[in-house]
Amino acid sequence: MSAIRDMVQIGPHRLYLGDAYAIRPILGWMDADVMDPPYKFKAKGAGNMRKARVATRMIVEQQLDQGFDHRIINPLLCGAAVVFCHNDQIPEVAAHLKGNFRRFILGGWSKNNPMPVANKHYLYDTEYYFHAWSRGFEPQGSLAEKRRFVSASVAPAKKFNHGTVKPEPVMDKIMTNIAGRTVCDPFMGTGSTGVAAIKAGLIFTGIEHNPDHFATAVTRVTQAYEAALAKA
Repeated sequence: MSAIRDMVQIGPHRLYLGDAYAIRPILGWMDADVMDPPYKFKAKGAGNMRKARVATRMIVEQQLDQGFDHRIINPLLCGAAVVFCHNDQIPEVAAHLKGNFRRFILGGWSKNNPMPVANKHYLYDTEYYFHAWSRGFEPQGSLAEKRRFVSASVAPAKKFNHGTVKPEPVMDKIMTNIAGRTVCDPFMGTGSTGVAAIKAGLIFTGIEHNPDHFATAVTRVTQAYEAALAKA
């Protein structure tokens, strides 16, 4: 049985419905893999405050709290990798990147409206991401665009029925730092990486296993592509 359940071509951009671990290797080289893979954390505690948070409930229901196989970050398939991760995943993701890429940094998204929960920890006001690269794929952009942290408000989970949608300012900033022309997101979700990539003039390939999120991504990427054509 094919790992690809569906494929939609939108201009030069391709969106695949299926298993990222099976599909990503057969797509071949991409200049950058930009991904927000499932975090690994315990979405429990904090009583009614956490229960009332729609995004957290969606994360659990959609099994986005189970972690991911780091081997999908493959330096033989990409020149650079941007990987979002939970605070507790930082050591293991860093170890994987250090052994496979020339250099990397730890950046982050500072939330203007974080969930008011600390749960015997620090306030959940930052989501971290690594940007790792091999020689020839060093970060791009001006000095201002090379700041490691970007501030933005949390996107409403209800808008796309997804608990971890990254806001446009975050993904737009990341795209300014990408070297090359082709970007792949193996955990595409609702297509935020694709929208930002198209706005930046890059060619996007996305993979998503959830049919509902895939349909949303197709709509959003189509709209972004049509908007780009209108500006051309």
